[in-house]
Amino acid sequence: MSVKKGDFLRLEYTGRVQETDEVFDTTIEKVAEEEGIQLENKIYGPIPIIVGAGHVLKGIEDSLIDMDEGDKKEIEIPPSEGFGERDPKLIQLIPMSEFRKQSIKPQVGMSITSEGSTGKIRSISGGRVRVDFNHELAGKTLQYQIKVQKIIEDDVEKIRSMIDLHYPNPNIDSTKHIVQIEDEKVVIYMDEMTKFDKKPYMDITFARFRIARDIWENMDNVDKVEFVDVFEKKVNEEAEKVVKPASEEVTEELIKESPEETSEIAVEEVLEERIEDEEEE
Repeated sequence: MSVKKGDFLRLEYTGRVQETDEVFDTTIEKVAEEEGIQLENKIYGPIPIIVGAGHVLKGIEDSLIDMDEGDKKEIEIPPSEGFGERDPKLIQLIPMSEFRKQSIKPQVGMSITSEGSTGKIRSISGGRVRVDFNHELAGKTLQYQIKVQKIIEDDVEKIRSMIDLHYPNPNIDSTKHIVQIEDEKVVIYMDEMTKFDKKPYMDITFARFRIARDIWENMDNVDKVEFVDVFEKKVNEEAEKVVKPASEEVTEELIKESPEETSEIAVEEVLEERIEDEEEE
């Protein structure tokens, strides 16, 4: 089966800058380690995407069409299909006084955020700081080695793949997400470990929205996605082990002594007395 727009798949890739042959991104941990770009908290391995959903560069998406599962390909992506051309308007000179106001000591190479955009300090001269808000790879021709590791056909696996994409966490086992599909609705019970995630509430909300949007936009007959959080009272197993045998033992004793007067109330009274005696001891 060949890849087409709207397909869910797992993609393996390594990206290089054509001019320098420098690896700037990869899904393969061994390659990242060899190239000195391995990130401690990054989850390596083929990433789940939907072809045409904008999860990867347009040049990569276009190249995936008509590939088969297991196919590999080397592609060249010009700036227009990558990170765009460099825009001189995105290079700004910021007075040093603006940094002083925020108690920031600017240094060449430092990244800063302004009005939602991230830029890098290129130079500092004459009381002014030159900041480049172009993407690091803008204006560069890129080379990618790509491989269609798997085309996902099962609906439940498709949904789990979007959770993997938008809610990456090395402590979460995606096979433990419970997914129910019923009457144009998807109900998701995420792995118990997500309850202990320290992500900010808004980040979790946005991640869930992205998961939901990708599901209803790319799966037929789904127009609603529901996330269910269940908090269940845990039974004290140790208490059960102690009380249950004790109650049986007390019942037997009472029956032997006075079968006609034995009742649940009598058993409970004797049990309470024994518990009080044990606590005092």
